[in-house]
Amino acid sequence: QLQASGGGLVQPGGSLRLSCTASGGTISSYAMGWFRQAPGKERDFVAVFRRTGTSYDDSVKGRFTISRDNAKNTVYLQMNSLRPGDTAVYYCAAASLTSILSSLWSPDHYIYWGQGTLVTVSS
Repeated sequence: QLQASGGGLVQPGGSLRLSCTASGGTISSYAMGWFRQAPGKERDFVAVFRRTGTSYDDSVKGRFTISRDNAKNTVYLQMNSLRPGDTAVYYCAAASLTSILSSLWSPDHYIYWGQGTLVTVSS
């Protein structure tokens, strides 16, 4: 089970850190990803932490950082320089550790999902 938290209302240019804590499993056994879904839109890839490193969508490169604390069984998404276009419900998810990178860009490839946390960027 994955539990996401840390969302909220932030002004443009601000920062937030999302957390995703796993129970009943070990995050180091999975590739851990973050997705987001804006109202009326599809669920889009944001970032993934996999066995060989990290990968980001172009829209968040240089602003967002995904990290993992195995001791806390938690994955984080540090979001800086937030923009109104980043407003969405953010979801964490787990996929097989042996997944190839291109498959991790699709939400269809993930096995477990958190419940989502809302991030609103507005002045």
